[in-house]
Amino acid sequence: MAHVDSHAIVSPRAQLADDVTVGAFAIVGDDVVLGPRCRIGPHAVVLGPTTMGRENQVWQFASVGDAPQDMKYRGEPTRLEIGDRNLFRECCTVNRGTAAGHGVTRIGSDNLFMAYTHVAHDSIVGSHCVLANYATLAGHVELDDWVIMAGYSGIHQYCKVGAHAFLANNAAVTRDVPPFLMVAGTPAEPKGINAEGLKRRGYDAAQIANIKAAYRVLYRSGLKLAEAAVELERLARLQPELRPFVDFLPRITRSLIR
Repeated sequence: MAHVDSHAIVSPRAQLADDVTVGAFAIVGDDVVLGPRCRIGPHAVVLGPTTMGRENQVWQFASVGDAPQDMKYRGEPTRLEIGDRNLFRECCTVNRGTAAGHGVTRIGSDNLFMAYTHVAHDSIVGSHCVLANYATLAGHVELDDWVIMAGYSGIHQYCKVGAHAFLANNAAVTRDVPPFLMVAGTPAEPKGINAEGLKRRGYDAAQIANIKAAYRVLYRSGLKLAEAAVELERLARLQPELRPFVDFLPRITRSLIR
């Protein structure tokens, strides 16, 4: 049986795996599904429809799965889907989707959401991302895998951020950020590639050099975006590490950060 503190409130319509832990004064609402070894800390709130995989941790005073903060929301049935081994630290907030959007907010696996971070409605977060304290996603944002957001950084609604990108502290992202980039400033501007992060994830010196060259094609060559895309496609045929660059460009909807 799940270990539920006597002071917690768990809906009879929630489904808890046998080894779930729910702390004192926590609330687990209707239509919440908690997978094996999930831990809901004291005073945390998890509302549904929300589905969590295995080994997720929701720390004290966090709010996961509540209604979207959207003036157009009228109580339509929407949901939150969460993968495995995510950490939601103190006072972090994650909202469900909206009927006008995807209808779902979706989070992958192995992410760290530090204290006071916010994931708004209809956002899609990949895996292995880190959102440092007070980092904020507006609605409909897409984060690919391995994105790092430093403290107080924020992303405008509908923006996309490619894999392995690094957003510096206080960065205000208002346009789409390609993979591998480091961005900083208000509004955020490209400052180079996230070379240190790539080293930590196993990219070798030759691959990093190729990614730096691709960055120069996109940002320093003077080529128009369509021309740069053609050149990157040519380079990616022999340098597969550039494929994320090439695949990201057709996804741009809010213009490219430049």
